[in-house]
Amino acid sequence: MVNNPSSPVPKKRSNGNDKKPIEIYMFIDPLCPECWALEPILKKLHVEYGRYFSIKHVLSGRLANLNLSKKKNYENIAQVWEKTASRSGMSCDGSLWLENPIDNPYMVSIAIKAAELQGRRAGLRFFRRIQEMLFLEKQNPSNFEVLKDCANSCGLDVGEFMKDIHSDSAAKAFQCDLKITSEMDVNEIPTLVFFNENIEDEGIKIAGSYPYEVYEQILEEMLSERPEKSSPPPLESFLKFFKFVASKEIAVVYNMSISQIEREMKKLLLKQVVEQIPAKYGTFWRYIDE
Repeated sequence: MVNNPSSPVPKKRSNGNDKKPIEIYMFIDPLCPECWALEPILKKLHVEYGRYFSIKHVLSGRLANLNLSKKKNYENIAQVWEKTASRSGMSCDGSLWLENPIDNPYMVSIAIKAAELQGRRAGLRFFRRIQEMLFLEKQNPSNFEVLKDCANSCGLDVGEFMKDIHSDSAAKAFQCDLKITSEMDVNEIPTLVFFNENIEDEGIKIAGSYPYEVYEQILEEMLSERPEKSSPPPLESFLKFFKFVASKEIAVVYNMSISQIEREMKKLLLKQVVEQIPAKYGTFWRYIDE
């Protein structure tokens, strides 16, 4: 639902060098299946309107604060994961919570802030890989060995990363995210808050998940001119950029059905451009670097 459609402008806004007219604060949680389910829409926004906005990811800590110690809670979370996967087409295997439950969700958020200390892009790569390991591979990201593997596969300096996990810097960065979440009165994950260049204007807050057209309309409302939509790149270029994507993500970006996408991807499979990764719900594809 749209919860409190306007929100106070935060005291400090990012001063990125890209100077894009819209800044989106995206409140997320690494364990949240709805955040994972939003990935196809975010990719489509990035492809069609990416030159108009930048995204600042803020960890809400919402799931870190839950009491996850009771078996009944694990069963409830498993059911939510399965329902989200079935509805969204973005696979997440709820049996993780019954077989290998996450006992320290706080550590996952700290690890993401530690990865961000090696740069924003490194932090985003790490966050996405955590989601893949969690939702698809059923690996427990509160385990230090899993976190090390994740950092290594993302090209991070693993020694530095493991030091940073235990540092004050990562803990303070996470506390800063929690403070922003509280100040902006965010109670639901995911939540996106859109700000334009006019510091006096209030933001527009969208709590929960919505169809693509809702986010597109907000961008249009907040820009002083009608945005020009970019066409998606050739499929191989898209795969090379994102590396690992679901059929659902490709289908949303290219406005095609899953069956059409599967046919196109099988052609690339035969050319050895991608490898096919089956999942509990749907299919994922990994780009093969030359």
